[in-house]
Amino acid sequence: MFRKRKYVYFVYLSTDIFFIILSFYLPYSLRYSSSVISSNLPYFKDYLLVFLFWGVTLIFFLNNYHLYHTDRNLTIPKEFWMTIKCVFFSSVLAGLVIFLLQLKMFSRLVFSGAIVLLFLTLSFWRLLKRIFVRHRVMKGYHNINVLIIGAGKIAKLLVRQIENQPYLGIRIVGFLDDNKSGKILGYSILGKISDLSNISRQYFVDEIYITIPSERKKVADILTTARKLNKTVRILVDNFIPTTFATENNIDNEIETLRFNLPFMQLRLHNIGSIPLISYIEAAQHPTERFFKRIFDILISAICLLALSPLFALIAFLIKIDSPGPVFYVSLRCGKKGRVFKFYKFRSMFVGADNYREALRDKSDVKGPIFKIKNDPRVTRIGRLLRKYSLDELPQLINVLKGDMSLVGPRPLLPDEIAKLDLWQMRRLEVKPGITCLWQVRGRSDLSFYKWVKWDLWYIDNWSFGLDLKILWWTIPAIIKAKGAY
Repeated sequence: MFRKRKYVYFVYLSTDIFFIILSFYLPYSLRYSSSVISSNLPYFKDYLLVFLFWGVTLIFFLNNYHLYHTDRNLTIPKEFWMTIKCVFFSSVLAGLVIFLLQLKMFSRLVFSGAIVLLFLTLSFWRLLKRIFVRHRVMKGYHNINVLIIGAGKIAKLLVRQIENQPYLGIRIVGFLDDNKSGKILGYSILGKISDLSNISRQYFVDEIYITIPSERKKVADILTTARKLNKTVRILVDNFIPTTFATENNIDNEIETLRFNLPFMQLRLHNIGSIPLISYIEAAQHPTERFFKRIFDILISAICLLALSPLFALIAFLIKIDSPGPVFYVSLRCGKKGRVFKFYKFRSMFVGADNYREALRDKSDVKGPIFKIKNDPRVTRIGRLLRKYSLDELPQLINVLKGDMSLVGPRPLLPDEIAKLDLWQMRRLEVKPGITCLWQVRGRSDLSFYKWVKWDLWYIDNWSFGLDLKILWWTIPAIIKAKGAY
């Protein structure tokens, strides 16, 4: 199986490389020559540099979206949309490289032509691939053995939806239920839920579908067992109404509840017909993703520092006229693996405010080792404005450029706060701290410290470059709303 997956990965990757090269070469050659094949094309080295970066970045995004694997649950429109997003993100980064390197010779026609061809070629061959795979699956090729937990009305509806979509290649081996026996819609109830381990081995089960999401204890036990068996688990969204599609709020609430109460695994959402399922899959990370994360951090932090320099000057002026003292506040924070570094912010308090920390600790609005007060008396007038819209955090772009921090990651804590963490909370130090993170876009300081850490650990266990981009995007409205900022 592993060898077959490597073969599929190689075929998909090779096909993409062919079409990427074709999409770059055609607009470039036609721009400077009347013939497709020409040996005398200008600025070859400059174009090659951009095309190499662009191509590698595009392949990274395609891999990050799992488009080098055959996911049968992925619909044709969704795969098409994911491909478009990959082309868009890689094109933006390529455009930044052209801008930063001042490659004025790079033709806009070549750039736009390459984007259009990438859209068309990478999407079209995937459409053909999807049609071919579905045809093979419907003929019985490599079907997936599925065991359904629970034999109630929802389980029956799930069976009918599976039978209506034979191209998914799902083969139901039977049910497990603690209260029923016999057969359901022609499929046998093979035993009780406690028999999961033995039944999975006996019937060579590939995936487990849970239709009793409200029974939290049983679901948690099933997930633990499935993790040991290395099985994918798909859970029906709680409060699902069979006559309608589940609402977006129901799904969001269910995902959030499960994240905090079940073992850390990677979460994905997909539908079988009208039935929404939350899939739990062991998180897998490509070894090059961390490298691209760092490259992205350097590019964005450098561009932002340059673009925001007038705003930096204005903030510095306002701080100076508002209260005596330095413009920047520098403190020691703990980074990856506990390494201490100098942490930069715009000063939002009067000089010497740290000396009053212990005297005010009993007034903290956040329980735990973190110290935060909504109406902190140490904050200056300008400081309140800076904190409300997180403008005091902007100098941390310097920390990102230096490599002490990342754009996205758990917020860095003081050394004395780290010393008060429980052992399980220390996992926050497995990655670089960030300027923004999940709990900041989910409620900021209004959340409890326990939820802070839960969100941070979920981020660590489920990290991907795509997740970083989503968090950065979600950060914009969170800053504008200024909810929980103090």
